[in-house]
Amino acid sequence: MKNISIIGSTGSIGTQCLQIIDQHPDKFSVVALTCGSQVQLVAEQVRKYRPELVAAYHPQEAKKLKDLLKDEPITVLSGMEGLIAAATLSSADIVVTSVVGNIGLRPTVAAIKAGKDIALANKETLVTAGELIMPLAKEMGVQILPVDSEHNAIFQCLEGYAHSTVEKIILTASGGPFRGKNKNDLVHVLAKDALKHPNWDMGRKISIDSATLMNKGLEAIEAKWLFNVRPDQIDVIVHPQSIVHSMVEYRDGSVLAQMGVPDMRLPILYALTYPDRLTLDMERLDFTKLSDLRFEAPDRETFPCLDLAFAAMEAGGTLPTVLNAANEILVMDYLNDQIGFYDIPRRIEEAMANHTNILNPSFEDIHQVDAYTRQWVEQLKK
Repeated sequence: MKNISIIGSTGSIGTQCLQIIDQHPDKFSVVALTCGSQVQLVAEQVRKYRPELVAAYHPQEAKKLKDLLKDEPITVLSGMEGLIAAATLSSADIVVTSVVGNIGLRPTVAAIKAGKDIALANKETLVTAGELIMPLAKEMGVQILPVDSEHNAIFQCLEGYAHSTVEKIILTASGGPFRGKNKNDLVHVLAKDALKHPNWDMGRKISIDSATLMNKGLEAIEAKWLFNVRPDQIDVIVHPQSIVHSMVEYRDGSVLAQMGVPDMRLPILYALTYPDRLTLDMERLDFTKLSDLRFEAPDRETFPCLDLAFAAMEAGGTLPTVLNAANEILVMDYLNDQIGFYDIPRRIEEAMANHTNILNPSFEDIHQVDAYTRQWVEQLKK
């Protein structure tokens, strides 16, 4: 029995993680759950899975949660302290970090220091602090197991091969809802259209990142740290069908690809059970029904966020933190119809140009730069 703590149990990854646990109740037990504001849902999860601890990030929501669970013998916490308590719970074997945004960094660091394996779905953790997280995990003897479908695919393709034999990591992208559009098509496009992803069921923030291709840029930075490769060893290729989840090219020219239907439960399960594989009740890939698999280069002119991410990755230091923080604020503004589609890359570029990069940053440097960047971007509205 593996005891699981889920940081972000009401989001897309968190709820699908619980679906997997439902299929294998003899293999997994839930010991902690956290949410942002969906307290009604997390209260239902508590009654079903009976964890030791539950937390709501927002204090006012935690008060509502306590009232909803007043008849339950469970500890209810709030704020960052609540997330960290869930991440470091002594009974937890593995922590699923599935919150969206840089709020996932502190709980992940705390979990690693507590010796917990990490099923990582919070890409911002490695985007902003990969050069600190990976050595810390090695020092603590902790596994960082990728949940994102692309990184999980690469993780599988690397099994049994020496790092020195890898020539290239190839991240596949669906192209998002605006694949094939040009700049004139997208100048006035609204968030409601950007949320219509063709293949994946994702949260609102990640759906917008997919539409701008920032999601693939963040994944490239994450891949650099996860797999210890140089920026020039990472390629992005558009694959509209989302059947090939990513590939690894080796120095002899061989390419290994991981394939499957676009269902996030598959990479979640593998992260939870590695190195074992359990049965998963889901659709299987039927090759007789695949008429074609297409691949094309990303349109970097129409989707400039991808190049901004690669520029931040190559610069290193705190510039990826600036990129991420600015993007988080601007995506929320776009979702609220306060800015246009191309205001996102334009203002991210301004924030990056405004920043004096700090090489070899500490965790404190990263937190300070993150806070300053958010404040600076907010000032642009005034």
